[in-house]
Amino acid sequence: MTTKQIEKRLPRRAIIALMVAGLAVVLVFTLTPWNFIPTQVTENVTVIAVTEYGCVGESQYGISVVVPECSAQAGDIVSATFYVPSMKLNGYMEELERRQNPMVDAWDRNVSGIGISP
Repeated sequence: MTTKQIEKRLPRRAIIALMVAGLAVVLVFTLTPWNFIPTQVTENVTVIAVTEYGCVGESQYGISVVVPECSAQAGDIVSATFYVPSMKLNGYMEELERRQNPMVDAWDRNVSGIGISP
């Protein structure tokens, strides 16, 4: 027997299984699906409009919420239960934006309008 015949090699299925497992781990840590799973939140919202579907309020996360069967008027505060993407609760989006734009600080983000340079 030659040395080529004596060498043992991993079966092709084992190599493919290792590659698939490695790809799965990379995808889980790259896509971070726990940031996209909605989380149920209950909070008091201020009614901004009353429609035929109920009261429309705006949450502290900037999401418009419809409260069905609501008899409140505009300006009243009502309790609403709704779903928010987890990334809004855990600060993922702010951290992602900070990493993508490291030269923009909090003051720059709050400045509005146009600037004219001399």
